[in-house]
Amino acid sequence: MSPPSSTHPDPTAGEPGRAASTPAAHSTSAAVPTRPRRTTAQSDIHETILHPGNVRINVQGAFIVSDEPTTPRSDDYEHDPRDIRLPNHTAVVSHVAVDARNPLTIGGSLAKLVYFSREPEESSLGGRLNFLKFETDRIDSCIEFMRKLQADYRRQNGSAPEELCVMATGGGAFKFYDKIREALGVEVIREDEMECLIIGLDFFITEIPDEVFTYREESPMDFIPYPPQPPSIYPYLLVNIGSGVSMVKVSGPRQYERIGGTSLGGGTLWGLLSLLTGARNFDDMLKLAEKGDNSTVDLLVGDIYGAGYNKIGLKSTHIASSFGKVYKMKCAAEREAEDGCNGDHYSEHDHVPGSSELPHPPAKFRSEDISRSLLYAVSNNIGQIAYLHAEKHNLEKIYFGGSFIGGHAQTMHTLSYAIRFWSKGSKQAYFLRHEGYLGAVGAFLKRQPRNWGRRGSFEGR
Repeated sequence: MSPPSSTHPDPTAGEPGRAASTPAAHSTSAAVPTRPRRTTAQSDIHETILHPGNVRINVQGAFIVSDEPTTPRSDDYEHDPRDIRLPNHTAVVSHVAVDARNPLTIGGSLAKLVYFSREPEESSLGGRLNFLKFETDRIDSCIEFMRKLQADYRRQNGSAPEELCVMATGGGAFKFYDKIREALGVEVIREDEMECLIIGLDFFITEIPDEVFTYREESPMDFIPYPPQPPSIYPYLLVNIGSGVSMVKVSGPRQYERIGGTSLGGGTLWGLLSLLTGARNFDDMLKLAEKGDNSTVDLLVGDIYGAGYNKIGLKSTHIASSFGKVYKMKCAAEREAEDGCNGDHYSEHDHVPGSSELPHPPAKFRSEDISRSLLYAVSNNIGQIAYLHAEKHNLEKIYFGGSFIGGHAQTMHTLSYAIRFWSKGSKQAYFLRHEGYLGAVGAFLKRQPRNWGRRGSFEGR
């Protein structure tokens, strides 16, 4: 690991510096200066409020914590345990950010909140970025939480409640704009969703150690070297998976173009599994998939040839046809029912009036197997399309983001394997520990000044 930078900006100035990646930086018990808790002058507070773009988030020594979140537990929200500790940031932060999505969308049913908080110990300098999720049908709980942050901000800094600013992005930024503004009496600034995604991703790649990783079954979380080598992270492809999928070519800081996508995304998986299984939410569907065996549903190469087709690089376990066994097995079950060979009783009440369906016994396919088959089908499709766009635009690095991934091992394995398979190892899939917060972090960072960041990732506001 590389040692900390020899340049140490004054931590009270809030100036950015090079994040340390020493072992001590990754421990919450690491030694920190024990001078008295910082005090912020009223002139600094008012300067922050009048000119919020002058606030720099000091990333000197930043690291992802592994301890319990400082936020009290609640049924109204989920606090991601991977807060980002900023031990050297002491300047006033007068804003929070929320990425609220349309409740009809996958992962879009969540409002993601990012805010800065001071460390509770009086002897500790700095603070941390906190990451919370609220279901959008509980948006009132999210607003109430922001009201508490507003009160804390007033108590700590002696400022008026309206001096807190809310940065909002996503479809919900428009839907809930009036509600947030009226409930809190604060300024709500709406930011472009795609731009926020790119800003958030650039921040995580260039500023936070142990954030970006590759995935293989034998090495599930292999972190990329930090800082990035070479220092320029561009160009790259962002594959953002929500209800649908957007594929964005990023050529430089805030230089991006949507070059493609597909309508077969998380919403497809969620919609079909809600029809085919008893799962009631997306997490339940992923849990079912973890326990499933897709070979009972999918037609594999080995089912066709009796072995792998090595001449063209296909293993016996490769999927030849998703859900390819269903029709044949269903027809066989229906013939058994017609012949009276099956003990299952079929009632005329089970028949749909006007349909051509034959009397049939209850389904023979487990929900777990259906879930895994469909997860593979959607993920493989996304992976192949991502590879084709990366190949067309000569992009070697492919970053996957969005709530569809959610740290789910099978999803990351399938996407990563698809990229390696189709590119013959020439391209690499990358994942992030905060993949669902790209938009919220991007909105938070929109309050940063021009040219903020160690590698100029935030130019061109």
